[in-house]
Amino acid sequence: MIRNFFKVAYRNLLRNKGFSAINITGLAIGMAAAVLILLWIQNEVSYDGFHKNKDRIYETWNRVPFDGKITCWNTVSAPTARAIEKDLPEVERAVRVHSSESFLLTVGDKKILQSGIMVDTGFLQLFSFPMLEGNPLTALKERYSVVLTEKTAKSLFGGEDALGKIIKIGENESFTVTGVLKDLPNNTRFDFDCLLPWANVQYAEGQDYGWSDNSTATYVLLKPNASLASIAPKIKVLRQHYSDEAKEMKWELFLYPISRWRLYSSFSDGVEDNGGRIMFVKLFGIIAGFILLIACINFMNLSTARSEKRAKEVGIRKVVGAQKSSLINQFIGESVFLALLAGVAAIIIVLICLPSYNVLTDKKLFIDFKNIYTWMAFTGFILFTGLLAGSYPAFFLSSFQPVKVLKGTYKREHALVTPRKVLVVLQFTFAIILIICTIVVKQQIDYARDRDTGYNKDNLVYHFMTGDISKNYALIRNELLSSGIAKSVTKTNSPLTERWSNGWGQDWEGKDPNDKTSFDRYLADEGLGATAGLQFVAGRDFDLKRFPTDSTGLIVNESALKVLKFKDPIGKRVSDLGIDWHIVGVIKDFILTSPYEPINPILICGAKSQFMTFNVVQIKLNGSNGTAKNLDRMAAIFKKYNPDYPFDAKFVDEAYAKKFENEKSQGKLAGLFACLTIFISCLGLFGLATYMAENRIKEIGVRKILGASVSSITALLSKDFVKLVIVSFLIATPLAWWGMHSWLQSYSYRVGIQWWVFALAGMLSVVIALLTVSYQSIKAAIADPVKSLRAE
Repeated sequence: MIRNFFKVAYRNLLRNKGFSAINITGLAIGMAAAVLILLWIQNEVSYDGFHKNKDRIYETWNRVPFDGKITCWNTVSAPTARAIEKDLPEVERAVRVHSSESFLLTVGDKKILQSGIMVDTGFLQLFSFPMLEGNPLTALKERYSVVLTEKTAKSLFGGEDALGKIIKIGENESFTVTGVLKDLPNNTRFDFDCLLPWANVQYAEGQDYGWSDNSTATYVLLKPNASLASIAPKIKVLRQHYSDEAKEMKWELFLYPISRWRLYSSFSDGVEDNGGRIMFVKLFGIIAGFILLIACINFMNLSTARSEKRAKEVGIRKVVGAQKSSLINQFIGESVFLALLAGVAAIIIVLICLPSYNVLTDKKLFIDFKNIYTWMAFTGFILFTGLLAGSYPAFFLSSFQPVKVLKGTYKREHALVTPRKVLVVLQFTFAIILIICTIVVKQQIDYARDRDTGYNKDNLVYHFMTGDISKNYALIRNELLSSGIAKSVTKTNSPLTERWSNGWGQDWEGKDPNDKTSFDRYLADEGLGATAGLQFVAGRDFDLKRFPTDSTGLIVNESALKVLKFKDPIGKRVSDLGIDWHIVGVIKDFILTSPYEPINPILICGAKSQFMTFNVVQIKLNGSNGTAKNLDRMAAIFKKYNPDYPFDAKFVDEAYAKKFENEKSQGKLAGLFACLTIFISCLGLFGLATYMAENRIKEIGVRKILGASVSSITALLSKDFVKLVIVSFLIATPLAWWGMHSWLQSYSYRVGIQWWVFALAGMLSVVIALLTVSYQSIKAAIADPVKSLRAE
């Protein structure tokens, strides 16, 4: 019986090569697209899921009321970890993680710059990063110990055993390699090349990482029998026991589970919302389902459209005793056979596309063919696709009544609503929605990218103060200026595209006692305005040569001035972190953080700040020299004064462009899947148009003999499809508007949805449909009527 099923399926495949090719191609592309999306989704939902104790790992978060709203963020005070271990018996351990830094690792003549984090001793016990060498219980116990990743160990020692070897980190200190970790998977939030003990954290002048600072990531491992519900009320008020300010502000702490870090870490007014990455995971899951459904719809449409070809076969089979169940099995078996062929083709397509897809998504996705579950998943996926694609045709074809079939009276082609029309409408509805979404996403990106940054990014570069740069800054600056490489040079605490400090509690004349505004802080030496092209609306830039007191000077932006409410701000005092600053200038707002959000009030502090340190050299290059020449000459100067560290200048405009990468990636993916959806839908239309032209060939011949023109016959054959596409557009428009309106609400600075977007999408869909069916329509219209009517 099974052999007979496959024999019939094979013969039908060969008998209808064109339609079979369309079916297999559509299914293969749809399955490949779905697999690619599912690989991305699997990577997202599995983030940090490899840790053995993942059900007991939490991150400590702050929840604090500010300006009538409750703000949440995921770094806390450094003493929080020890207080948690001391006061909460349900906690097995708490571990601090210092923000990532670049370290120069030296072994003999080998020098490499690698990223590293400083962590508490229990880091490798709390998290399950696989160790190739060393003991996770003791690897970070001593201050001068270091744990390397496998890649870093090979870079330093080649094929030698790294354990116990001595490496120099920074300028002078020697560390012993006490462990080697397997290279980190690409689905973890952590990104480091080496681990150092927390004892190596260097405090800047005026800093002690006490309760007033909130920049330390802290992770908690609960004991096996402890519950989050029992610990939540205790940790909620923990900080209030150690800080009067926290008690006054009703400052709360809470634990956030590892399973929600990647996808859900988005809060509005103290409550988790749906603004995290989970929104995109759900969206792309829906897209994967619809693309696969559209491919299956093609199969259904073409199979039912060709029902006349197999109607007599069904009638005769029933007459000779075939049961309906056996016919259903036959047709589903044929669809599963086609799905199997399409599945093989889909795997080949996925393997070919994966490298480019990984570049697009910035991931390292792969198919693990050695895993039995991979093959089980593929088998289930193919069976599901075959059953989904073949179910409707099987029940449709097997339901024919032999008497009507053999008399030729079973067809109802002119019904207003038929399953085939519904399926075509569904296909194009989804395609049009994706077209509209792609256009709106691009508009939003362009809208934010074209926003005035408030400074001049052209020829502006920065270099982190590694090694001896800080010590030799004056020499580097003078040589850059005297050689004509740079027009202006200054130093700051962070790049112009990043915020490294913010806080509240400032005081000034006339301040409202209830004001809890949080200001972004920025540290700058003299010449920031000239270097970055900041626009002063009042006062001036820092100038320590002419005005030595500018070391306690303050430059504020327009948003800060609105909060301070000074009518004549120059000379006014603002107290912050123990220093009495005086305002010397007011600048126009500039974008320090996200171009999608409103600009925060910013305080640019003079060089005397004890809380922030200079970490970055900002350089305005002389554009008349040429970029390559400037960089070569600049590299020689940095190498001269900082010989142990590599030259690594970064362009501000490139750093700013990275702020759009997430949205650009989403837009490109939406555009890619929109094109695939349209292509698959057009394959179906092409097949239906071919079948329709074949069925009406004699009608067309008669019309031509009676004088019908090629254009009128083409219009006759095309109008039914155009009507369906227009119906799809009418359904897709409100759905797309609702979806994009909801998506844009997550951005404070956002584009409006314009009517022409929908008009353009509608026109594109109609044109694409016409181009798809016109080939077959014109081909049928210009055919010789003598040949088509010869049999009559």
